[in-house]
Amino acid sequence: MSAPVLSAVGVSVGVVVSVVLLCELLRWFRRFLSGDSGRVLLEGASTLQLCWCALELKLLGERSSDLPLSWRLSLLYAVTACTCRASAGQLLSDWPSGARVSGRLTLRAALGLVSVQLSAALVARALAVLVWSHGWSEVHEQHRRFGYRCFDPLGGTLLEAAANELALSFIVQGVVLHLHKLEPALRVHALSATITAAVYAGGAVSGAVLNPVLAVSLQFPCSGHSLLDYLFVYWLGPILGVASCFLLFQIIVPFLSEKDVHKQKTQ
Repeated sequence: MSAPVLSAVGVSVGVVVSVVLLCELLRWFRRFLSGDSGRVLLEGASTLQLCWCALELKLLGERSSDLPLSWRLSLLYAVTACTCRASAGQLLSDWPSGARVSGRLTLRAALGLVSVQLSAALVARALAVLVWSHGWSEVHEQHRRFGYRCFDPLGGTLLEAAANELALSFIVQGVVLHLHKLEPALRVHALSATITAAVYAGGAVSGAVLNPVLAVSLQFPCSGHSLLDYLFVYWLGPILGVASCFLLFQIIVPFLSEKDVHKQKTQ
């Protein structure tokens, strides 16, 4: 790797570490709050960390073409693990659609959490642009010269991209639903490895965002498609993936298992 790329990696890692520390500080303030205020702060900090770190890694990956794949995946795994550990798996399973489907949230509470997360996603992008404007690395400087624009994130048709998001969301959510079977120390690593593998497998088709709120910060500002197109791919796809996963593993499979047990008892 060239010296500018190494320098860009160093700057981006520094930004990511700073973001993680800032969000940890926000979570520390939660101990002084109670009830809904504490939950709002926790959700906001987790979403801010997720979106801001993802924006930085996406920029680094797009602007540093000679960055080795092993480095890209290692950085993604590390950031994912930090975010999962800090937010108890909020990357996907705590997005209100999943909690709403499983009955853990009322509709009003789910809408409130969506509002908090969307606000944090927009704040994350604004803060990322503010950091990029200083031009601390060649990657940041290039992005500033292009007006912080991002381009078409889809590597296939709309249907292919939506199907990709649906399938990958189904797989990741399936892992989330079965994490309790693992030792606690392994759960974060299992989820992080799954998400990293999903991004590697499907990133070229749609970016493998897997989270509607993250997509608002990461993909919606990009040119190439309309807002409705992005809603179709990055909202409908993951929501259907999560919903179908809950339907299979929490309704269909238990029903069939119970039916099979009842049949054996009657024989």
